[in-house]
Amino acid sequence: MTRLTLGALALVTANLTLSSAMAATDNMQHMDHSRMPGMDHSRMQPAAPAESRTPIPALTDADRAAVFVSPNGHSVHDSGLNYYLLADKLEWQDADNGSALAWDISGWIGGDIDRLWLRSEGERSDSKTEEAQIQALWGHAISPWWDVVTGIRQDFKPGAPQTWAAFGVQGMALYNFETEATAFIGEGGQTAARLKGEYDILLTNRLILQPTAELDFHSKDDPRRGIGSGLSSSEAGLRLRYEIRREFAPYIGVTWNRTYGKTADYASDDGEDRSETRLVLGVRLWF
Repeated sequence: MTRLTLGALALVTANLTLSSAMAATDNMQHMDHSRMPGMDHSRMQPAAPAESRTPIPALTDADRAAVFVSPNGHSVHDSGLNYYLLADKLEWQDADNGSALAWDISGWIGGDIDRLWLRSEGERSDSKTEEAQIQALWGHAISPWWDVVTGIRQDFKPGAPQTWAAFGVQGMALYNFETEATAFIGEGGQTAARLKGEYDILLTNRLILQPTAELDFHSKDDPRRGIGSGLSSSEAGLRLRYEIRREFAPYIGVTWNRTYGKTADYASDDGEDRSETRLVLGVRLWF
């Protein structure tokens, strides 16, 4: 009985000693190392720097001004004088009665709101000028895409020279469709109107297909110039150009020309066809 009691007591004492040792080990593992002498924890985790290694210079008034003011002094609606010249058509045409040279040139000079517009178009056949006219118009912007224009038009051919007063609108309609609508008041109470439109279809960044259309209307018959009242003539074209440079683009195309009413009768009397299809070769330039 005494031996059993002493053995149990020895076993309990051993268990207590092992528990104390394990507790001491656990306390050492969770000890706050920051309180241990001789250890510098600032070297283990350096503090964040107070400033950039490459200091950023402070902004100056000159820096702020450079952000909002162009160094060239150009701004919208400024007083600068600018210009633009476009030779939309400089072309050779294979007509039924021989070859012809045709042109359609326009340009402007002025500012952002008011500009002087110049337009010229015509045709020469067999070293003879068949049609020629020039327009000088004052244009005023009424929106970012539209101008109203007014001025004069001078016809040199066909027939005797004639002067017209001109007014209309021009600009870019939906889907970048360029449009001109101009009305004319001529001598002897003659009035006329012309509608023009063209559209660029980008097949690639440099290969462009351009459909065009033009309609001419007159209020009265003019036998001296071979013009009848109503819809007198129309021209539709399709030109494919390649922009070697944006400012220089040769092209090839085809046009369909037709006269109507009394204008067609006058053309028949002169031995001309009422309708004609022409192959065209030309170049488009702008400056």
